[in-house]
Amino acid sequence: MSEERSLNFLEEIIEEDIKLGKHDGRVLTRFPPEPNGYLHIGHAKSICLNFGLGKKYHGKTNLRFDDTNPVTEEVEYVESIKNDIRWLGFQWDKELYTSDYFETLYGYAVTLIKKGFAYVDDSTADEIAASKGTPTEPGTPTPYRSRTVEENLALFEDMRAGKYPDGAKVLRAKIDLANPNMHMRDPLLYRIKHTHHHRTGDKWCIYPMYDFAHGQSDSIEQITHSVCTLEFIPHRELYNWLIAQLEIFPSKQYEFARLNMTYTVMSKRRLLQLVNEKHVEGWDDPRMPTISGLRRRGYTPASIRNFCDRIGVAKRENVIDVGLLEFCIREDLNKTAWRRMAVLDPIKLVITNYPEGQEEVLHGENNPEVEGGEGGRDIPFSRELWIEREDFMENAPKKFFRLGPGLSVRLKHAYIVTCEDFVKDADGNVTEVHCSYVANSKSGEDTSGMKVKGTIHWVSVGHAKTATVRIYDRLFSVENPMATDGDFKSTLNPDSLQIIEKAYIEPDLAGAELGKGYQFIRKGYFTLDTTSGADHLVFNQTVGLRDTWAKEVKKG
Repeated sequence: MSEERSLNFLEEIIEEDIKLGKHDGRVLTRFPPEPNGYLHIGHAKSICLNFGLGKKYHGKTNLRFDDTNPVTEEVEYVESIKNDIRWLGFQWDKELYTSDYFETLYGYAVTLIKKGFAYVDDSTADEIAASKGTPTEPGTPTPYRSRTVEENLALFEDMRAGKYPDGAKVLRAKIDLANPNMHMRDPLLYRIKHTHHHRTGDKWCIYPMYDFAHGQSDSIEQITHSVCTLEFIPHRELYNWLIAQLEIFPSKQYEFARLNMTYTVMSKRRLLQLVNEKHVEGWDDPRMPTISGLRRRGYTPASIRNFCDRIGVAKRENVIDVGLLEFCIREDLNKTAWRRMAVLDPIKLVITNYPEGQEEVLHGENNPEVEGGEGGRDIPFSRELWIEREDFMENAPKKFFRLGPGLSVRLKHAYIVTCEDFVKDADGNVTEVHCSYVANSKSGEDTSGMKVKGTIHWVSVGHAKTATVRIYDRLFSVENPMATDGDFKSTLNPDSLQIIEKAYIEPDLAGAELGKGYQFIRKGYFTLDTTSGADHLVFNQTVGLRDTWAKEVKKG
């Protein structure tokens, strides 16, 4: 977090609490994901916020898995969440699970029953919903609301013992059916689920609802600042009521605006739908907004942390342009990515006056943005080269500063060449461009006095390696996929993935490292895919070179 910017409202609250000596100046936050899917960029904002607050105020942050719904939760998701948090650069103080507290939570429920604040209800889900009334009309009690404490204790114990099928009974808080806050109208505390739990096995067949488990788990851990997203504002009254009735540690809930971003969806349920229906390869598909998908695409932890810092912490919902996220990774990779040459749509260039069989080794820096270039690499050069098809035009317009009949360009790190002729196939497609080179125009040693306006990249034909290259566009074709009248999947972008089966890359890229960023000169930023192997290189495009956000950031 930047120390130069003004404090956000959560930092103001914490600093005031510290000043007043609350919790003896202690700060303990938590990140409480449900292990029912992979984390996405929205969770990254919460991770950076909670762990960032803990770090800034010399406190700690717990990782607590909200594992109260065994139907949707898996160990795979638990491990992926831990991996994502570590990758982002954070380490939790304690790894905890709501299931650690099942016995304690059960005891809290018994306490509420004994105090007359909870009862077992046999009503169906529809009957309970109807009994709650409407925002303008009070609810009506079900026939079971008047059960005695002794009857409720016996029934709740029988629920735990597995004597009833799923849905037969629930435990509800007994609060106020006329409360203007619908969440206070006798909310559910426990439901019956005869389902195997990934940690507790078949020990339990009743599970606490989120609203009951959340605040009580915070209290058990003595969380000082429980940070949630805005949709939990209506839940805060119940959060405080339960803590007050149980007379336990008074954790406090604070709400901030969740991350909404253009051209994507921020719902694990809908992302799971894309995975299950095979619209994407999986949770880590590079088009997905998941942290694992962004990692596979080549995003760096620093770029995501910077993005989360830039968007700030607000109390009001807003939508962030995905272009800002792209700006952040572009800014980071410009400073760290090694420059390499790759030709994605090749035609052959033959230097007619370069001796046949002759080869030489040229030098290229790794990154000119780093003083000294951060080292460099050798680049083989020969008579025949691959160049991009778009770098040649048979009938070039006036301001086309690349190759065409009679036009000259510099080959990156090499010589100036002039186009003399070209060859077409039977379909009229250009297959070869014939050029002459100026022997004394070598980069770094140029004494030719020639001036050219264009520089193009290339790869030596005899030394080139091949690779599959994947070019990505946005997964959805509209800014807000959820705003459409029909199925959100109808807005999927059919051109979100372009696969180039055979691109030519300079030989140094054969040793590309997983997780490292590379700038393919003039083409964009790329990274080695996790499916890549020594005999089959696969590169994913992280982001293009075009930066539409730079001007906006400078304005700001």
